[in-house]
Parts: sequence; structure tokens; C-alpha cells
Amino acid sequence: MRKPLSLLLAGAIVLAGCGGWRDSRINPSNWFGSSRTVEAPSSSDANPLIPQKTRLGIFDKPKAEDRSTLVAEVSELRIERTPTGAIIYATGVAARQGAFDVELRPVENDDPSVLEYDFRVVYPIAGTPAGSTFSRTLRAAASHSNSDLAGVRLIRVNGATNARESRRR
Repeated sequence: MRKPLSLLLAGAIVLAGCGGWRDSRINPSNWFGSSRTVEAPSSSDANPLIPQKTRLGIFDKPKAEDRSTLVAEVSELRIERTPTGAIIYATGVAARQGAFDVELRPVENDDPSVLEYDFRVVYPIAGTPAGSTFSRTLRAAASHSNSDLAGVRLIRVNGATNARESRRR
């Protein structure tokens, strides 16, 4: 009983002597001083996190061309309300199998009461069979908040051969 008690007492005394570690230079948390507020460097309107590129380097790739095209037919347009806004679901049928990179791309227009999208897909370079309608069916969605939809009376999704639209009641 005496040995464990004396070891415990000696360990407590040694541990109490380590209180100065917090303020020593050996402690890695003291290597940098505390932070302070300074004025931000002023520069042009450029984002300082994105480097400026003046020209292409030896190993830089040129920008890829946009190979996307409109989907052949927009078969369904559905808008579902959410607590924070709405989700726009569109279903389309591609001209042939293998379409990928499906997106609803916003279209700029002059009327603020119309929200318009192009249903765009990318087809493989190599030829693919047409296949069944089921195998060519594609789906895409876009989400909007209530503030985005304020004043919007019509939502339209464009395809190559048709367009579908839904009006607000």
C-alpha cells in the first residue's frame, strides 16, 4: 500500500511542475503570436483566390468546345413545391442512346416573369443505335428558392422539336 501511494504522490508532484510548459517556447502552440486585426490589402476587383491567367502555358489545355445539343423531345415537365421553393423536373427523350452530361441550362430572356431552360445533352462521338424509347429517356432537375421564383409566372423547358411550359395558378 505504501509503494502505490508514494508513486502516486511523486507523479502528482512531477505533473504539477509541468505547468510552465504552457508558456515555454518549446510548446508548438506558442510559435506564432496571437492574431490581430489588420487592414486588408486593396487591389482591383479581381478575386484574390483565383490566379490571373494571361496566356496559355505549355501544359495548359485550351478550353473545351461545348458539344452539347438540345434533347430531341421534352416529354414531361413537373414542378414540385418544397418548403423553401420548388424543384423543376424535366424528362426528355434523346435522339439516340448513350447521351450523357444532362443539364437544364438557363436561357437569358428579357421577360422577368418567364423562367426558361434548354434541356441539353452530349452525345458520344462514335455512332450509337437509336434503341427503345425507354433506353433513351433522360431526366434532369433544377432547384430554386422562393426568392428566385418571386414574380415568375411561366416556366418553360426547350427541346429540339418541342417545348413544355407550366404556368403559375
